[in-house]
Amino acid sequence: MTFPGRPLRRLSLRARLLFLAVALVAVGLLATGAVVSTALRGYLQDRVDDRLVLTGRIAARLSPPAADDTPPVIRALGLFGDATVAYLDDGGTVRTAFEASTELPGGGPDLPELDRAAVQAHGGRPFTVGARHGEHHWRLIALPRSGVRFPLGAADEAPGSVVVATSLDEVDRTVDKTRNISLTAGTVLLAALTAAGWFAVRSGLRPLTRIEETATAITAGDFSHRVPELAAPHTEVGRLTACLNEMLTQIDTAFAARAEAESRTRRFFADASHELRTPLVGIKGYTDLYRMGALATREDVDQTMTRIAEESERLTRLVADMLLLARLDEDAHRPPAGTDRHASFSLDIAPMDLRTLAADALHDVRALDADRPVTLTGPGGGRPGTAPASADEARLRQVVLNLVGNAVTHTPPGTPVRIGVGTVGDHAVLEVADQGPGLTDGERERVFDRFYRADASRTRSTGAGSGLGLAIAHALVTAHGGRIDLDTEPGQGCTFRVLLPLPGQPG
Repeated sequence: MTFPGRPLRRLSLRARLLFLAVALVAVGLLATGAVVSTALRGYLQDRVDDRLVLTGRIAARLSPPAADDTPPVIRALGLFGDATVAYLDDGGTVRTAFEASTELPGGGPDLPELDRAAVQAHGGRPFTVGARHGEHHWRLIALPRSGVRFPLGAADEAPGSVVVATSLDEVDRTVDKTRNISLTAGTVLLAALTAAGWFAVRSGLRPLTRIEETATAITAGDFSHRVPELAAPHTEVGRLTACLNEMLTQIDTAFAARAEAESRTRRFFADASHELRTPLVGIKGYTDLYRMGALATREDVDQTMTRIAEESERLTRLVADMLLLARLDEDAHRPPAGTDRHASFSLDIAPMDLRTLAADALHDVRALDADRPVTLTGPGGGRPGTAPASADEARLRQVVLNLVGNAVTHTPPGTPVRIGVGTVGDHAVLEVADQGPGLTDGERERVFDRFYRADASRTRSTGAGSGLGLAIAHALVTAHGGRIDLDTEPGQGCTFRVLLPLPGQPG
């Protein structure tokens, strides 16, 4: 888009800055030259005026010499250039004139009407007149004469006046030469400053060029690109660079988080589809056998119906777990209290002691594996202690059951399990520890992800979970304002530790 009448807008920022800088320098040089020329002309003209005043006063007191005798005053003026002295009567008629040179510039001054009244009107002040021919200027002074009369007139003739004039050609030449020198020097200086300014502007705008290159790289998809730090942090460019880099870091983080969220969503749907398909395929297979008449006896029918019921229960539990996680997610991201939106998931909070859940967990381990050694201790060992908390006992029981089931399912038979309960600092603690194979750092980072299992195989052994138990446990504890910590090392077992704030303590 063009802007008629605004040509500067069609130029680049670099060109506009350079143009404005050069224009300002040019205006400054022209103004300086004009001031210097005016001041020089005034100074030289003042010197001429001083000489004219002195000469005029002397000439006004002298008697007019003979025409063929040049007075000493005129000879003195001749040292300073072209000059002339004229004696006028009171009517303004030139009676006698003397010149310092034979060829006066422009044929001499073009004298105005200078009768005695006009001379007195000038008040003895120098003034400028033109020449008889050409573009020349003369500076002259007219003074009345008193006490001495012209010898050639009658006895009663008035004294008249005297006019002393000198050419201003020397002043004009000096001023013109100074002006020409100033213009030449100013032009050379302006050219040098323009060249220097071009490189200075290029250097000064280099950060903007780097910002443009960075924006181009980001537009192409390279979100890791950053603006190089080409200026000190306290400068405008330095602060702009820091702000842009911080903004780019946030954008990069946001894009990475979105990509990770999309990846997790894709994995969730893939795993959920697989988990839902497995029981559905089993149910469909058993019903197909029944329709085809492959179940010959009543015993076969009963066994098939039992398997269908088991797969249906498995499917129901899976759907219930997914619905619970969805409600927990929705509740975690709901608006703050005071809005019109109601929580999709609520907890029945009441005072309780985690020792009750620890004792039940002890019996749960024995029920799941009667031959497995299990002990009840305090956090990290020692004697168990009280662990008061304000919580939903039913939901915490679900958390503990998931942790116990995880320890029994993913450790070899006979592996000892320890249930710890008590308080640590401002938290009530319940922990489930085993002496199984433990987890690697990578597995530890993902152990609370949905549908994640350390065994990447898609096959499921009898009683194997869906990979939602630890995710549900983590979400429920978080909903209580607590957290789950995991201590594990390969070959050192796993310790899942539930920490809830004590009553009266912030979460």
